Amino acid sequence: MKRTGILNADLNAALSSLGHGDIVLVADCGMPAPAGVTVIDLALVHGVPRFEQVLDALLSELVVEHCVAAEEAKGTVAGDWLTRRFTDIEYISHSDLKQLSGSARVFVRTGEATAFANAALVCGVPF
Repeated sequence: MKRTGILNADLNAALSSLGHGDIVLVADCGMPAPAGVTVIDLALVHGVPRFEQVLDALLSELVVEHCVAAEEAKGTVAGDWLTRRFTDIEYISHSDLKQLSGSARVFVRTGEATAFANAALVCGVPF
């Protein structure tokens, strides 16, 4: 049994397979999951788990080069969650973010029910 960190076995396995440049899409419960991408569905009910909780757990285990988010998130509570955690955010349209999700290695669905609470995390390296 793991002592700390992410306990979800499927999520752990998916994270362990990531390399430099791979994308992890952290999504609210309304973002459509793309075909052909590994989906880790953590959603239980609306709001559980929260986007922030999942994002913080992922950031404690991953090296992230930068974040990509929807332009529409700027000035929203979801946008504030991201700007508190990242200094380098690339903004694209929500439609383009949906398309980008198709190139993700892992799609993590949260229970978040806040508009535009979606982020593509681009993996870096620890050296």
